[in-house]
Amino acid sequence: MGAAEPAPDIERATLPGRAAALVGLLRRNAARTEQDRCVAAENIAALDEAGLFSLAVPKRLGGHQERIRTLVEVSSELGRGCGSTAWTTSLINISGWLIGLYPQRAQREVYAQDPGTRACAVLPPHGTGRTADAGSIVTGRWGFASGCLHARWALLGMTLTGERGDRLDQALALVPVDQLTIEDTWHVAGMRGTGSNTLVADGVFVPAHRILSVTHALQGTYPTEFKDETLYRAAFVPTLALSLAGPLLGLARGAMELVLASLAAGRGISHTHYAQAREAPSTQMQLAEAASLIDTATLHLMRAADDVDSWAASGQCMPLVNRTRARMDIGTVARCSRDALDLLLSVQGARSFADDSPLQRIWRDLETGTRHAMVNPAIATEMYGRALLGIEDQITALI
Repeated sequence: MGAAEPAPDIERATLPGRAAALVGLLRRNAARTEQDRCVAAENIAALDEAGLFSLAVPKRLGGHQERIRTLVEVSSELGRGCGSTAWTTSLINISGWLIGLYPQRAQREVYAQDPGTRACAVLPPHGTGRTADAGSIVTGRWGFASGCLHARWALLGMTLTGERGDRLDQALALVPVDQLTIEDTWHVAGMRGTGSNTLVADGVFVPAHRILSVTHALQGTYPTEFKDETLYRAAFVPTLALSLAGPLLGLARGAMELVLASLAAGRGISHTHYAQAREAPSTQMQLAEAASLIDTATLHLMRAADDVDSWAASGQCMPLVNRTRARMDIGTVARCSRDALDLLLSVQGARSFADDSPLQRIWRDLETGTRHAMVNPAIATEMYGRALLGIEDQITALI
């Protein structure tokens, strides 16, 4: 019997390296995560131990305060093992970035006791915040709250109103999850394990320092007092959208690995003379095309992340055309990842859709995740085209 494989040195590994070391565990738990409609507790514990929930938490509060590029690299690695786990982890991390935009008082309330404290976020203003003394009374229902089953805090999009109901602003309220109700509404075909249920608030008071103006954030103005912290100068919408793209690329990468392993095992192609599918030109060509699409997705993802990081480092607001190009890059990640998986499913054949095949889960996860409104390729293309033409009227304020 050979020597046992040494455990990975978590402290010395890079953060993407720590994520890569967990891929095997995530793959083993992927079916259970999906069946339970919740990321397996073993996954959560391993991610916590590896420090992968605090990528965007300020260093002064015990976090890593990493670049956006690192965030997408980590989520892409995790996506190779389990789409739901990668999606949940990435959105918990981006919620940490959002908290880093708040005033120091709010940040300390969340992280002073534990830099690994997890949060979730729902950006659309599905609630209202009625002005009250030194804060707002928040009421609403927020669906698609990915990560809510593992979070102690939630960031909730809302419309701020005056005492007479007049609209004042769009905002994000930072609220302890124990002041909310979680309704079990996440019954879906793909990304089942994210547990993206519905959060409900009924007259919850939120103090003013835990309310962030989305209107100001869209203009690059954040209330954090620490203006020298580069990470918390990143462009608002491109950063949020990038958090969704890494897991999608990871799913396509994971599918490629599974298909290559199956081909290496020497299977043939039914109803042909090919005893080994790997010898067929059709297999070789489809694999090459799928690999090229995955490479294309990777290049666009990293370009967008690097662009966001570079503008944040410059201290300047990221220009509109760059922000729309980032959205275009993210749409390209979605489209290329989907197209690559389509080719890989054709290489693997109908066996891809057996209940016990991880490929059918990857297919459902990728088909679901790439339909998120923030990564919609058609919408991104329209936005980018208008920006290139200098058309001031855009189709959304979320750029």
